[in-house]
Amino acid sequence: MRTSESAIWHQLETNEVLRKLESDFKAGLSAGEVKRRQAEYGLNQMTARRGTPAWLKFLQQFHQALVYILLAATVVSALLGEWVDAGVIFGVVLINAIVGFIEEAKAEKAIEALANMVRTEATVRREGRKQRVPSAELVPGDVVLLQSGDSVPADLRFIEVRSLQVEEAALTGESVPTEKRVKALPAETVLGDRKNLGFAGTLVTYGQAEGVVVATGDRTEMGRIATMLHEAVDLSTPLTRKIAEFSRLLLYVILGLAALTFVVGLLRGESAADMFMAAVALAVGAIPEGLPAAVTITLAIGVSRMAKRHAIIRKMPAVETLGSTTVICSDKTGTLTENQMTVSRIWAGGKVFEVTGGGYEPKGEIRASNVAAGDTPAAAMEVVRANSALRETLLAGLLCNDSQLVRKENRLQVEGDPTEAALIVAAQKAGFESAEISGRWPRVDVIPFESEHMFMATLHRAEGGCLIYMKGSVERLLDRCDRVLDASGKETALDAARVTGAVEEMTTQGLRVLAFASRRVPANHKQLSLDDVQGGLTLLGLQGMIDPPRAEAIRAVADCQSAGIAVKMITGDHRGTAVAIARQLGLRGGEDTNGQLSAVTGQELEKIADEKLPETAERAAVFARVAPEQKLRLVRALQSRGHIVAMTGDGVNDAPALKQADIGVAMGITGTDVSKGAADMVLTDDNFASIEAAVEEGRNVFDNLTKFIAWTMPTNGGEGLLILVSILVGTALPVLPVQLLWINMSTALLLGLMLVLEPKEKDLMARPPREPAQPILTPLLMLRIALVSLFMVAGGFALFLWEKSQGTPVAEARTVVVNVIVVVELFYLLNCRSLTRSFFSLGLFSNPWLLGGVVAMIVAQLLFTYAPFMNTLFNSAPISGLAWLKIVGLGALVFVAVEFKKWLDARRQSQPNRN
Repeated sequence: MRTSESAIWHQLETNEVLRKLESDFKAGLSAGEVKRRQAEYGLNQMTARRGTPAWLKFLQQFHQALVYILLAATVVSALLGEWVDAGVIFGVVLINAIVGFIEEAKAEKAIEALANMVRTEATVRREGRKQRVPSAELVPGDVVLLQSGDSVPADLRFIEVRSLQVEEAALTGESVPTEKRVKALPAETVLGDRKNLGFAGTLVTYGQAEGVVVATGDRTEMGRIATMLHEAVDLSTPLTRKIAEFSRLLLYVILGLAALTFVVGLLRGESAADMFMAAVALAVGAIPEGLPAAVTITLAIGVSRMAKRHAIIRKMPAVETLGSTTVICSDKTGTLTENQMTVSRIWAGGKVFEVTGGGYEPKGEIRASNVAAGDTPAAAMEVVRANSALRETLLAGLLCNDSQLVRKENRLQVEGDPTEAALIVAAQKAGFESAEISGRWPRVDVIPFESEHMFMATLHRAEGGCLIYMKGSVERLLDRCDRVLDASGKETALDAARVTGAVEEMTTQGLRVLAFASRRVPANHKQLSLDDVQGGLTLLGLQGMIDPPRAEAIRAVADCQSAGIAVKMITGDHRGTAVAIARQLGLRGGEDTNGQLSAVTGQELEKIADEKLPETAERAAVFARVAPEQKLRLVRALQSRGHIVAMTGDGVNDAPALKQADIGVAMGITGTDVSKGAADMVLTDDNFASIEAAVEEGRNVFDNLTKFIAWTMPTNGGEGLLILVSILVGTALPVLPVQLLWINMSTALLLGLMLVLEPKEKDLMARPPREPAQPILTPLLMLRIALVSLFMVAGGFALFLWEKSQGTPVAEARTVVVNVIVVVELFYLLNCRSLTRSFFSLGLFSNPWLLGGVVAMIVAQLLFTYAPFMNTLFNSAPISGLAWLKIVGLGALVFVAVEFKKWLDARRQSQPNRN
């Protein structure tokens, strides 16, 4: 017996399946055979994977180049005897590690959720009798009996079915239940079309079936997804990649400059001890101690803001990742659409009617599609009431129906078939209520839906006799009708071509079309047989339905596309439906030669080689009938082209791609635990529109972090260059290591962190996405940083030499230099509120936190300069008013120079390119 051939079962006839599995369909397996197979194949549950130990996860938080620099700063500070500073720096590192550890400790729960989905009981036939057993005890070859409401306990090959429909949306993306059958299928049939198979974790919504288990545990389709989910790589985010790259560069520069300082000093004849302290001073000055805290706080603020906008962030860097996203790959069902089938168009009495509203809430109206724009809703409804064929079509959909809507947790949910739920809601929009109508036309008998017949019929008592209502596929009902009901209620000759034209118009819009018919029979008619519906029926009308797009999703897609983000739909649904929904959403990409939106199917994807797939993935916007592993291929293909990929979804089938994507976005209400466990972000309102908010917040996070880095770099660079210049010219150090620590920590806390609270700039969503390969600091920003550093070094060193030449004590001269650095940082902070726009266009009070920080920094510097205890701690000394005038003048000069540079850059970019 071989059960590893998972791809063959759908193509085999039933007797061949039973032979391969060595199973007796009538009697089932014996108890002894069950035990033997359990020993061979194990229990029907997912294998638990060992995770990374908690202690190792915690230590991994320290494995970053920037953290190594800060740890080095801690050691240097301790060696200098500055235990308070060493403690503060190490405290920053420790807090950063703890926060990262707590956030990431919530991940990797997807395997457990998958296992929970198949912990059910199953009805089996063993030793010739039916019995209930835990689904975990099933083995390949077991005969399983299913009925409506059952969860499929393992992967099955159906042997007998009766009107079986299975809800497979979580696995295949189908928005309506799949009708199952027994007949063998071609070998190339894709997963979503394997109608003779049942998959573990899916739900039977209608009918009965008996099947034989072909796969259990890890060998099921859900087991394969669990394996893919485990094997998919957790990618670093653009922010962490850029920070790591920036930190490595900074590490090399700092070490290089420190070594250069040491060597130059020795060559000038200075003592090794003095040069060692000078190198230490340079390293301490150049290390941006506040950067990790700024990153953590900025991301934490982003997390808090996102929570208020219905998004829960599971990993803090994910806030920024979505802001850098260039492509959003979205599942259709439940994400872009309502996941609630809705009748949107009705043809009756020769007229077309539009049905407004979406979902299962009976909000909306039915109106004639040709009503003039000036007509009132009341006038439109009068047209509806006057059409007898429309009334009968709606009644047929309500009475020939076995489903019902119930309210659970303040949401209407369907018990039964979503298609029938759509018919109920359509009738309710016309004022019909199920209980009242069922009382007036009580059901006598029913012919349930059979996939072989493709229709359902019900017999009802009515005035003057009995009435048969029938619904089903257009092809089957047209063959049985010879008349059609017109708008006035009269029966006229059936024009099949006209009906077919109406059907084609609906199907081109991606609608699923059902036909409705009726026939009067005598009052003594007590049973309904197939002979009663073979002919002589009157066609009432057509109802076209679709899982409609969310109204807010349409707006969100437009906003994302205007922000330069490509939106792609990846679904398991049919091509026609996918394209119709994509058109309504306004998706762009993959148009055919006629400019019409087209879709790439799963079968077509299978034939595309991996090296050619990135081109297809880039070009197309709609992918239909896609299997889970193909979603994974598409995400990887887009990533291979340098894209930052966000994947949204709510089903089990989305989980591997959610984990592989740069950021996975799961739905909080309809999403499975598996998708939530694999995602970086969960939308609590299942609203695709919240993604636009996430993009905006993510862009703001990166924007403010860039501002902080652009602000702090001149300080660290200027401090390092001050030390280097003093060694080169052979003068005393203009600033001491302990004073550098004061500057770095106080300014980062009181000035720099105020930048992360800067409000969003108005043009944030009008900008294209950042190029993934673009560095944090652009050449223009690097030039600006160099300009400010030059002012700081030249001004600080010149004032130091001037004070010394005037006989000023060295402690006072160094205090002047410290204040030069701080005041230049303060003025430059105002420049950095926007990297492109003038400070004066932002509004002085738009960031009150920044004003508070500036005041606090001024107070701190006055204490540093004049407070005796600070003079003792930091070797500072009071300075004159004239010195303050020079210091403030230098800061103001830097502010004017940077504002002028921004004006020049903006003017240059606004001018047309002249060649």
